[in-house]
Amino acid sequence: MIRSTTTAALPAALALVAGLALGGCSSAGPADGAPRPEVSGAFIPEPVNADMAGGFLTVTNAGDAGDALTSVTSDLSDDVQMHETKDRKMRQVESFDLPAHGELRLERGGSHLMFMELKRTVKQGDKVRIELHFEKSDPIEVEVPVEARTHNPQRSGEHSGHDAHGQPQQHDGTRH
Repeated sequence: MIRSTTTAALPAALALVAGLALGGCSSAGPADGAPRPEVSGAFIPEPVNADMAGGFLTVTNAGDAGDALTSVTSDLSDDVQMHETKDRKMRQVESFDLPAHGELRLERGGSHLMFMELKRTVKQGDKVRIELHFEKSDPIEVEVPVEARTHNPQRSGEHSGHDAHGQPQQHDGTRH
């Protein structure tokens, strides 16, 4: 009698374990409707003065839901601003959209970060810690290298303050 009960219970137990294992695998898959931001290519050009610095990076979202970059904090500055460039004019913004299966590019001549009232002088070879804060996703900490003033991985020879055609950009009056 013990033998027949054990034999009948074994297939049921195996089916239950298999069902739990398969259910666990699918719940955290890429189709869960969550954003999945990742940061790459971050750098800060060596500042030309002791007051402020620019910051550039790419945030890629491999997730099925969009998100928004809402703020950035740093050990370099208590005032990290997000700026966008439209119609060759820069202005401070409250957030940047991060589309599902898309990317947010902060680059020279376009949208970027501004580190205001620097706490210390940084030079090429130094590292700066930043933390990106999102509307939906957990914060991401990044150690950002300080590169040469002319460093530009996207367009060689382009200088800050000029657009992709070499024309000077106008500014809306916000201090840089």
